[in-house]
Amino acid sequence: MRAVVQRVSRASVTVEREPVSAIGPGLLVLIGAAQGDTSAEALWLAHKVANLRIFPDAQGRMNLSVKATDGQVLVVSQFTLIANTRKGFRPSFVGAADPGIAEPLVDEFAGAIAAEGVPVATGIFGAHMVIDLANDGPVTIVLDRVAPEV
Repeated sequence: MRAVVQRVSRASVTVEREPVSAIGPGLLVLIGAAQGDTSAEALWLAHKVANLRIFPDAQGRMNLSVKATDGQVLVVSQFTLIANTRKGFRPSFVGAADPGIAEPLVDEFAGAIAAEGVPVATGIFGAHMVIDLANDGPVTIVLDRVAPEV
């Protein structure tokens, strides 16, 4: 699995011009599942995201997690994070997990963050989503827990 974690002052998801979910200060997490990924990857990434110390403390140092700041997390599935771009100019997505595997993993990831005590909102798996965000910092971190290549 691969996650792009953005510290945000706000973020929201819209599908077909209808608001789906929104958060205030916290993290927007774009998450993609690769072939071979299991619950182990989802749980590891969720724990890492919930405890990643990328929020400022009283001295302005990145020393606090989303949990410590009472922030929220917006989880959005994004299979394109698993793209292989080594050859040519057209990305290959053959390494992405099938939707029947990926959707439960994304749900498990979101549930594991919620189990850590962090409020979680989600997008709609497989939908064409419009994401609106205000990146705070900007702070953007890429986390990988990718299964071996197929």
